[in-house]
Amino acid sequence: MTLTTATPSATEPKAKRRKPKRRRAAHVQDTRVDRIFMIGVYALLTTFLLIILIPLANIVASSFSSPAAVSGGRVFLWPVDFTLIGYEAVLANEAVLTGFANSVFYAVVGTLVSVTLTVMIAYPLSRTELVGRRVLIGGVLFTMLFSGGLIPTYMVVRALGLLDTRWAIILPAAIAAWQVLIAMTFFRSSIPGELYEAAQLDGASDLRFLWSIVLPLSKPLLAVIALMYGIGQWNSYFSALIYLRSEDLYPLQLVLRDILIVNNSGGTNIADQLAAQQMADLMKFSLIVVSTVPVLLVYPFVARHFTKGVMLGSVKG
Repeated sequence: MTLTTATPSATEPKAKRRKPKRRRAAHVQDTRVDRIFMIGVYALLTTFLLIILIPLANIVASSFSSPAAVSGGRVFLWPVDFTLIGYEAVLANEAVLTGFANSVFYAVVGTLVSVTLTVMIAYPLSRTELVGRRVLIGGVLFTMLFSGGLIPTYMVVRALGLLDTRWAIILPAAIAAWQVLIAMTFFRSSIPGELYEAAQLDGASDLRFLWSIVLPLSKPLLAVIALMYGIGQWNSYFSALIYLRSEDLYPLQLVLRDILIVNNSGGTNIADQLAAQQMADLMKFSLIVVSTVPVLLVYPFVARHFTKGVMLGSVKG
């Protein structure tokens, strides 16, 4: 008796290969305390978001409303009697246009000067072979704790002949110790020493190494400190209030302050004064929007670098 093995015929379907099942990632079940904590966190963040967004929405809605609606307090989150008369009045005001141009100049030139000087200070301090490095870093830290004050600073600006000039706005605020520390930490932790040694072997000078290697690798840092300096220059008005006398040099923030606080109403009778007061109230909101838009347009391009720059000193130091 012979045993025969059955062979599959050609007509029988081939057995399908079973694919191995992927294991699902184990889901950690949140405890009741964790769920309550997260609910509290989201509720707190939502509250803060509403606290910020509601006033902003009110300002934007008021800027597109009629002067009577704004003065009467009838605007909340949506424009009432939609009109562009507020923006027309702002753009027709020569002081506003001059202040806007001055603010752009202070922000752009001031940022370029500040970033250049910050890199010139921070990069040498990041090199361990610099003689007297610890003493110089201590001097930078000292300025974060103590300052000469307003009167000595004013006397220095006056002695240098900078009063009532554009440089009085740019130079006194050119360097911030916090930005210097951020840049120094970045250079020390993100630029390896092997690159410097390789550049030396190729005959590159320190300036060539800084320009050709360090700066191209430091674009996130440059974006961060440029954003910090730029916003500081754009929002600054106290330095202009102290050092400037010519209205042709006033930045936009100082013009906005004059409109918000001084608010001189024209007219000889009550009707003219009331109309001027209503228009002044509307111009406040329109001017606030105009002064905020440039920063909002620039911020999205450097926001991701800003987050990275804030975390520089928290991981490596």
